Amino acid sequence: MGEMKKEERGSWADPSALGLFGLAIVTLVACSQKLGITDGTAAVMGWAIFLGGCAQLIAGLIDLRKNNAFGGTAFIAYGLFWLAMAFGWATTNGMFGSYAAETFDPRQTGAAFVAYLILTAFMTIGALRTTKVLFFIFLAIDFLFVGLALSAFGVAREATHMLAAISELVISLLSFYCAGANILNNHFGEQFLSLGNPFWSKKS
Repeated sequence: MGEMKKEERGSWADPSALGLFGLAIVTLVACSQKLGITDGTAAVMGWAIFLGGCAQLIAGLIDLRKNNAFGGTAFIAYGLFWLAMAFGWATTNGMFGSYAAETFDPRQTGAAFVAYLILTAFMTIGALRTTKVLFFIFLAIDFLFVGLALSAFGVAREATHMLAAISELVISLLSFYCAGANILNNHFGEQFLSLGNPFWSKKS
């Protein structure tokens, strides 16, 4: 009995709400710039580092500690993505000198977007066995990387830039809902807000 209580005290809580909140915030701020509501990327960097990056990294490490490879991989991979984006914006904003800003080639970032699209495609398949809301978040991330990659390579730049902006807005709204549902469902110990049953259930 004493051992069981000790194990309960030492257990880790579900970090999904923290990671999803970080994703929701950074995509909302980023899409405000893409939609022309705000200007520049200098102010986006802080949110990318602390919410998009650090919050998701923390959530991912906790998920790995809880033996959740799917959640851990997703949060850590996307957390590192936003840290890399912040580094890129810092470069183009001249924080590492004029030479770095002038020689920055967005097509190299485009290659990374393609790599993340491949990862996200696998994660989207995996999300078929999670919840409907989480599946649609990954699906929107797929469209985000399609838009970002094509825009970086100069393909129909205005249209693909807008695709990325709308995708980020959808990601943000769904992530806010998913984070809130995770908090309330765990807090109340019941399904207070529905996240939708998996599209693909395990065979019994």
